[in-house]
Amino acid sequence: MKMYYDADVETDALEGKTIAVIGYGSQGRAQSRNMADSGADVIIGVREGGKSWDLAKEDGMTVMSIEDAAKKADIIHILLPDEIQEKVYNEQIAPYVESGNTISFSHGYNIHFDLIKPGEDVNIVMFAPKGPGSMVRRTYEEGFGIPGLVAVEQDATGDALQIALGMAKDTGLTKAGVLETTFKEETETDLFGEQAVLCGGITELINSGFQTLVEAGYQPEIAYFETCHEVKLIVDLIYEKGFEGMWKDVSNTAEYGGLTRRETVITQEAKDGMKKVLQDIQDGTFKKQWADENATDGANLKEMREAEGQETIEIVGTRLRKACGLQKDD
Repeated sequence: MKMYYDADVETDALEGKTIAVIGYGSQGRAQSRNMADSGADVIIGVREGGKSWDLAKEDGMTVMSIEDAAKKADIIHILLPDEIQEKVYNEQIAPYVESGNTISFSHGYNIHFDLIKPGEDVNIVMFAPKGPGSMVRRTYEEGFGIPGLVAVEQDATGDALQIALGMAKDTGLTKAGVLETTFKEETETDLFGEQAVLCGGITELINSGFQTLVEAGYQPEIAYFETCHEVKLIVDLIYEKGFEGMWKDVSNTAEYGGLTRRETVITQEAKDGMKKVLQDIQDGTFKKQWADENATDGANLKEMREAEGQETIEIVGTRLRKACGLQKDD
């Protein structure tokens, strides 16, 4: 394991270079403002006249079209949604990329799956905060940062790693620590974590527990508190103290019950399912399915979103969160 901290990183490789952040969503807004506040020369490339254009201007950033930003920049940091990066890169960025430029990302998807193919005369790097944009910005303003990853796919200039680490430092990540990885490792583990545990796995586990209690005749509101609401409390303990620290903080009854019953729920069959999820990522099956989904303008995804909103746990949860003051009306 190779970790980099503030003391390990100089930002000399960024001197005299203009960084164009393409996209001003959660990560784009946070990363660009942090780098600018750290003294880097940052410009924003977005669609002219859109909401992001206006927001970036309100934030005091230098804003221009994606094409103009790509022309002006030495480092092009692409923070657009995965599904549109290829089209935007080919049509609005690639014609203006010059030899010696650096193409940068915070997720390796489009490089790892050969959707974006820069020439051999440019650097291809990544630095990836391990947290949402709001936390990237908030922790920076508090004088700290969140952990991150750094990777170099192609080093054309001999200082690609120093450039990526410099941006990571200016974003605040090296205060917490940046771990060196590869585009392949970051992409495949990130997709797996989202699908099998963080987004797909945990929502299915929560909903299955909720349904089990409701079908057994318990009040939906009580079921929601026991299977969904308290998940955050437990995850926060694990985040701060690890498994061992969490077990110490819950009751002995909870510890014994959890340790003796968890494999009844997460069985070998579930672990085999996780291996299938990983295999689909590694062999390109998921990449193809996601491309096919986007070719239909996300028709299936839209149906799934609508169905998710009609789940009983969502209806009950919305009512309870509002009753407890946790969720405000839109």
